[in-house]
Amino acid sequence: MWCFNKQVVDDLMIRRFLRARDLNVEKASALFLKYLKWRQTFVPNGSISASELPHEIAQNKMFIQGFDKTGRPIAVVFGARHFQIEGGREEFKRYVVYGLDKLCSRMPPGQEKFVFIADLEGWGYSNSDIRAYLGALSILQDFYPERLGKVFIIHAPYIFMTVWKIVYPFIDKNTKKKILFVENKSLKSTLLEEIDESQLPEIYGGRLPLVPTQDS
Repeated sequence: MWCFNKQVVDDLMIRRFLRARDLNVEKASALFLKYLKWRQTFVPNGSISASELPHEIAQNKMFIQGFDKTGRPIAVVFGARHFQIEGGREEFKRYVVYGLDKLCSRMPPGQEKFVFIADLEGWGYSNSDIRAYLGALSILQDFYPERLGKVFIIHAPYIFMTVWKIVYPFIDKNTKKKILFVENKSLKSTLLEEIDESQLPEIYGGRLPLVPTQDS
């Protein structure tokens, strides 16, 4: 085990990169080297602080608290609170890394994955930011391989499917298996299958209040 840019590089990390490339050593090595170069240039200080993300933090769209029944930390993201900021795509990417690093830091020993609840209630075309979505997807798949445990997409309006059809081809096959669209009528029961009521946000029938990412 060794450290690079404040990130622990151990056997678990190497295995994640291997799994992400179906145990192809050459492809996994290329992805790992790409990750090391990216981390050194994109996060030169080892971490990103909330003070670097004033516009994204102000949108109050991501919350982190609670764990599912297997110990995976949970993040709740509200899609209707995301708006494209003029010249702010770089800040958005840094916000994505900030949030993912926060999730990883909350993992208990032996846990490697996290869970997202993507709440799209109220989402409309003013929230449609395909470049940002693709940028976040690229960061997740290339630099946090095999970290995603599951994504629950809830309250998805019909118009969202237009954007989904554009984004879907860019999602790799391993990630696609982890995405679940949940119908409103079975929302609470579906979430409770994997998240205990004591760890589920209050707005979905649980007991935990939402905690903004910067306060988690």
